[in-house]
Amino acid sequence: MTIQHIKKTTNTPELESWGSVGIPLSDPACELRGIKKVIPGREAIDSGVWECTPGRFRRQITEGEVMHILAGRATFTPDDDHPIAIETGDTVFLSPNTVGIWDIQETVRKVYVLL
Repeated sequence: MTIQHIKKTTNTPELESWGSVGIPLSDPACELRGIKKVIPGREAIDSGVWECTPGRFRRQITEGEVMHILAGRATFTPDDDHPIAIETGDTVFLSPNTVGIWDIQETVRKVYVLL
């Protein structure tokens, strides 16, 4: 059995630079940091901690996602749907093929699992 423990996830310095978002809609582009965590026996599942600086970008991930917001504030507007305000403490479940626009108002840090 392998147990991975991130102490004080809301402010851990372990995050690595992941560069800027793939489809930026603001200048400067949002910058990403994160750390991936591989669960032995479930290597195909992408999970970890993700952080994004303020700005706007297009979500292009087509996998379903579960996220818990550790810090920050944002709005996500799915294509052809209403904006959703998201803030510290919220948990969000996105169905596969949910694409749209992220508007990050305050640096967001989340725990995520892509399915």
